[in-house]
Amino acid sequence: MARFGIQQFFKRFPDDDACLDHLMKVRYGEVLDCPKCGKRGKFARLTKVLAYSCPSCGHHIHPMEGTIFERTHTPLQKWFYALFLFTTTRHGVSSRELQRQLGVTLKTAWRIGHEIRKYMAEVDGDDLLGGKRVVEADKAFIGGKDKRGQDDKTVVLGIVERNGDVVARAIPSKEAQFVIPRILAHVKPGSRIATDEAKAFKPLIEEGFRHGTVSHRAKEYVRGDVHTNNIEAFWAILKRGISGCHIWVSPQHLPKYLGEFEFRFNMRKQPHLMFDLLLAAFPRP
Repeated sequence: MARFGIQQFFKRFPDDDACLDHLMKVRYGEVLDCPKCGKRGKFARLTKVLAYSCPSCGHHIHPMEGTIFERTHTPLQKWFYALFLFTTTRHGVSSRELQRQLGVTLKTAWRIGHEIRKYMAEVDGDDLLGGKRVVEADKAFIGGKDKRGQDDKTVVLGIVERNGDVVARAIPSKEAQFVIPRILAHVKPGSRIATDEAKAFKPLIEEGFRHGTVSHRAKEYVRGDVHTNNIEAFWAILKRGISGCHIWVSPQHLPKYLGEFEFRFNMRKQPHLMFDLLLAAFPRP
């Protein structure tokens, strides 16, 4: 499959009008029933307002309302290009990089990046994992500055279905009282789950899961088909992205970055579809 590159992007979206036309088409269609007068027709693009007008009654539709672009003063093409950048990288896009690429202020670049991350997480969604496939679960410790020996890293629980999707969530503590409810929320009852020997995972059998473990302390990483290699691979991508691209991520904003990396990981087998998926998933009225 030919990769959608920068030349193809600017050919498809040469200006703000092309982006707005696309937004109108995917959200409302080319021909629609007017919400005000009820007559069916093709709405006309207005010249001085980012809106379309009903040919019968003049009612306006603003395609950017209800999307991440609502009330923005940044040209729509720059938003679309930022979406393109987020789908053509493995390790993320920093605010500084967005600032350079888009020619906007750092504050604007920061806002664009976080809005896109939230949107990627929304598009990705959360289907239940497991059932016929084995699920792996593990904890990672992200961020932190370790001042005076204090461990202030954020605990993240990762759950991945083999050959399937991943879910990663920041949790208050590594204890079972926070780990188990998250697993119950994202894994089908009775599924097979592979973890390490951490105490937090021991109640899984009591919850009806078929639980197998490996002992990383004893340098045991595979026991038959019990291992956590897939979730470890996700941690490697996430940690390289944060340390190499963003340097440091605060606990407050970490969930947005987790959603971003989830989306890209879950689309790993069809990376060429990521951009089009984001362009097609804007909420319908």
